[in-house]
Amino acid sequence: MTAATPGLSAEPPRQGTLLLLVRHGETPTTGTVLPGRAPGLHLSDRGRAQAERVAERLTGLSVSALYSSPLERARETAEPTAARTGLEVQHEPGLLECDFGDWTGAAIADLAVLPEWRTVQNSPSTFRFPHGESFTEMQDRIVGSLAALCAAHPGGVVVCFSHADTIKAAVAHALGTPLDLFQRIMISPGSVSAVQFVDGQPSSVPMVNSHSEPLSKLRPR
Repeated sequence: MTAATPGLSAEPPRQGTLLLLVRHGETPTTGTVLPGRAPGLHLSDRGRAQAERVAERLTGLSVSALYSSPLERARETAEPTAARTGLEVQHEPGLLECDFGDWTGAAIADLAVLPEWRTVQNSPSTFRFPHGESFTEMQDRIVGSLAALCAAHPGGVVVCFSHADTIKAAVAHALGTPLDLFQRIMISPGSVSAVQFVDGQPSSVPMVNSHSEPLSKLRPR
């Protein structure tokens, strides 16, 4: 038997829980309107193609569970993955879009000229949407939800279908990045970001805003 190298652990590295955070695919209003939680917004043809691509990229990866924001655009993005894996998509309210309150449904071009828009971009930790949610509350919500999913699937791979701001906030938290800098993180439609959690260790972020490479590389066999 070969002796362990002095000063180094002979134990293999622990495999943590891998969360794959998928932003929903494009809709007819992506980039022009702040849809928020308004119902009835569905994927465009391009968005459906992006959803199919996410499912294809999961080939070779053993997925433990699928969770989605209850909004249609997120659920529709999850459908091809559910069909490919045979897993049921469970609705998780913690993955919901930020509650934009009175700004829901407004054109981004109209919002961008408001003085509050600069606060949203540069000091989001201080901002609450009128009659809606604050960015701090949104981040606390998504981080708490992901922690619960990790506890429910220790050592597994969990795919979560959500929205741009929630994923940006989750990635920022995992990186230890202040919330006031989270707008610098890019999360595009149909992209996948990965956060790894191992008990007793800081979280790690092996992938952000990825669109092409196979996701099986995140769990080498």
